[in-house]
Formats: sequence, C-alpha cells, structure tokens
Amino acid sequence: MIKINNIHKEFDGRVVLDGISGTFQQGTTSMVIGGSGTGKSVLLKCMIGILSPEKGEVLFDGRNMLTANSEVVKEIRREMGVLFQGGALFDSKTVLENVRFPLDILTNQSLAEKNEQAMICLQRVGLEKAAHQMPSEISGGMKKRVGIARAIVMNPKYLFCDEPNSGLDPLTALKIDLLIQEITDEFNITTVVISHDMNSVMRMGEYIMFLKDGKKVWEGTNQNIKQAELPALQEFISTKLM
Repeated sequence: MIKINNIHKEFDGRVVLDGISGTFQQGTTSMVIGGSGTGKSVLLKCMIGILSPEKGEVLFDGRNMLTANSEVVKEIRREMGVLFQGGALFDSKTVLENVRFPLDILTNQSLAEKNEQAMICLQRVGLEKAAHQMPSEISGGMKKRVGIARAIVMNPKYLFCDEPNSGLDPLTALKIDLLIQEITDEFNITTVVISHDMNSVMRMGEYIMFLKDGKKVWEGTNQNIKQAELPALQEFISTKLM
C-alpha cells in the first residue's frame, strides 16, 4: 500500500501540487487523472523520488521515503517498477538487454540468471521472440510491452505507469490496459497509473484521483465517476471519453 499525505510542490514560487493526499491499495490499479498541467506527472515524480516536495509524506507500507535513511530508500526503490512515458528504452541495447538492465545495476546475479529472469518477463508480455531485436525494429505497442517487462523484472511491490497508452491506437491501448491489470492481479502489486485516457480510466480505475490546478478535487472509482457532481470532472470526461 502507498499513502501520500499533504504533498506540496512548488517551482519558482508557483504552486504545482497543493496538499495532495490519497491511498493506493495493494493489488489494485489506481489512476491519477486530469488535464495537461494539472500536476499528474509531478506527483508521480514526487512519489518515485525524482522530485522532493516541500511538504508531505510518501509512505510505502509505512516507510516514509522522504525522511528515510539511504538504505531504506534504496530498499524501496528496489521494490519499484516504473513504466515511463514513451517506454524510455535504450536504443543501443537489444530488447533483452533493455529488460535485463535493472538486474545488471541492482543485483549480483550471473549473466545466465539475469537473462533467464528477463526472458521470463518477456514471455509474460508475449515478446520472447523479439528478445534479440533492437527498439528501432519493433512497434510502439511492442516498446510499451518491453517497458512493462523491464518494470516487473525485479518482481516489484509497486508499479508506476506514466501515460502507458500515449501514442497508441485504441486496440493496442486496450491490450496494454489488460496487461497492466493482469500483472497487478497476478503479482498483487500496488499499481499507480498516470493518464488522461478516459477509456483506460473506465476499464482500470479501481481508485481514481482527479487533479485540477494542482489540487485533488475528486476521488472515487470507475463505478461512480460518471455520477460525480463536479462540473470540471464531467467536462473532462466528456472531452476525453470516446
């Protein structure tokens, strides 16, 4: 479980996150939604430790990443998997080498052990036959699946996905959504997805946090979001849902 309490972040005196709190339960797919510039990606970066908020707590099963000592922070980071927007693959590495990368830098396993673990993850996302291809040789949807395989290669407790469907056609986006849900359920992961894709929200949003102007203005589920009596949220839904 991940809890965030009163997260406050500024850039040059401009408030980007204003007191954001919420709870992301283990074994569920939670989503942070909102329009461009509402603070979604900044919140993600605060949660995974890329940015430091001025105030607040980020608790991973009770461990506050913002105040923990370096050993605890390293422990938490080893338990994270992150799917970055666009996949963020290394162009000079093969698919297998990309998936293996976290094992290369964070473990002392033998090359054979690391390759075996990476191949298991590629099989899980249906890409074992692409193991020796380069990123330039595969499609955008395949790159996202490689990114997911890399994100789960360390058997994470927490999975973060930043706009996983960005740039994908609807059918491929559906496949990515289903894959994220299956992995969350299969491994009982705490999954947090940043998205502006309402189709994904309606498919996956077991818990939804809606941000506007750096504030959390609504939270709920995909079962009750359409009944929310909040004009800003309904406007967002009407413009994004296809």
